[in-house]
Amino acid sequence: MCAPDLRCGSCQRQLQRLAWCTVPREEQPHEWISFEHPDELRTWMIDATFLRSAYKCIYGQGCQGIHDDPTPELMQGCCSFGAHFLDKEDFESVSRHVDRLEARHWKNHAVAKRRGWWGRERDGSEKTRVVNGACIFHNPPGFEGGTGCAFHIAATEARERHIDWKPDVCWQVPVRMQDHVEDGGYVVSTIREWKRRDWGEGGDEFAWWCTESADAHVGRDPAYKFFEDELTEMMGHKSYKIMVGLLQRPTAVPLPHPAVRKRR
Repeated sequence: MCAPDLRCGSCQRQLQRLAWCTVPREEQPHEWISFEHPDELRTWMIDATFLRSAYKCIYGQGCQGIHDDPTPELMQGCCSFGAHFLDKEDFESVSRHVDRLEARHWKNHAVAKRRGWWGRERDGSEKTRVVNGACIFHNPPGFEGGTGCAFHIAATEARERHIDWKPDVCWQVPVRMQDHVEDGGYVVSTIREWKRRDWGEGGDEFAWWCTESADAHVGRDPAYKFFEDELTEMMGHKSYKIMVGLLQRPTAVPLPHPAVRKRR
């Protein structure tokens, strides 16, 4: 076996793979890109490794859920604990679309009529109610109207975007956007993958989390195309186009996503 030549791209990639095997996945490096918003006092910070990856949602196609043990048979995805609302506008948007749901879309339609579809946490925050171990809007396997999110089912029937019906967090996960406002009002906005820590203390107890699993990195397109509607909604059309242009530029040694590094 020849000695590694650091001028050789193949050797560089092999050395990276050997190094990555010894680093905990949560600490393994991601590439980032940044650019200025064309019309606002804002800088975008983009997790290029995640958005270039082959990640796709595999709900109903091997998703093991977010319980302490794998529960693919429940087909709950990340809908087990209910959804918190980001702000008043988010809550009001969901309220309007709840009024459009009918019993054929939603197994818990009658439950919501009796008990309400949302509740308040101890800290005062509002979230969707949990019924039978899942978000009240989750339809379990066997429901004749379809398994999964009642909003998603109704939006598809109405030929509308599901992201206009659901709570914001439901259509954004596993993409996470965070804003940091600096002195003078300048904003730094970060777009990255949703990690276990973003679920709070319970995230470390999940038996499985999709962005970490090679099982979910099987898309035909990169994640920035899979999430085109979601990212455009978050960033705006101009910023999304700029980001795509930067993500499509070739890099010297692109970093594969940590979920698939060992597989390679």
